[in-house]
Amino acid sequence: MIKQINYDASGLIPAIIQNSVTGDILMLGYMNEEALEITKSTGWVTFYSRKRLKLWQKGETSGNRLKVSQIKLDCDQDTLLILAIPQGPTCHTGNTSCFFSDPIKSLDSFPSLYNTLFALEDTIEQRKQSSSNASYTKYLFDSGIDKILKKVGEEASEVIIASKNDDIDPLIDEVSDLLYHLTVLLREKNISVASILGRLRSREK
Repeated sequence: MIKQINYDASGLIPAIIQNSVTGDILMLGYMNEEALEITKSTGWVTFYSRKRLKLWQKGETSGNRLKVSQIKLDCDQDTLLILAIPQGPTCHTGNTSCFFSDPIKSLDSFPSLYNTLFALEDTIEQRKQSSSNASYTKYLFDSGIDKILKKVGEEASEVIIASKNDDIDPLIDEVSDLLYHLTVLLREKNISVASILGRLRSREK
């Protein structure tokens, strides 16, 4: 239980939002006492807007809300760390995290599985929202749920067929195709990859 919080002179405290599944930092917001209480009672992250001078629930217009997993307070009791499962891209730009620019070049590293899946999810969502009809992804969304389900079924069958052979490369290709089409299905149903990973993580025990 959070007992003592050192709010600033404006009655606010910064709240860092971290993906509870991947560990990625998603965004920084500010809360007053009421926003924190609403966050704790509803389980959905709610901030206080310093620009609009009002409470706002993250994702109240986009639907990309943040489901609270845990709330922590730092040693100085003046900063919150909120672990949450994002229900879609956190940034208003459509990116998974608000921290996507790299003004200071960092060392290149092979992207983690988590980041690869979230990057795929972001790309699929961008294609879904695009006004262009040039992409296969957009074609699937425009065709509707039955077409998407048909493709998921076909790719699942291809995985089974490829598994019967000794050649590994075709199996890798088919599993990749299946993961792609499953991610399309998740976006069609407004289910985030993070929620699936979180459910898997909850089953570890």
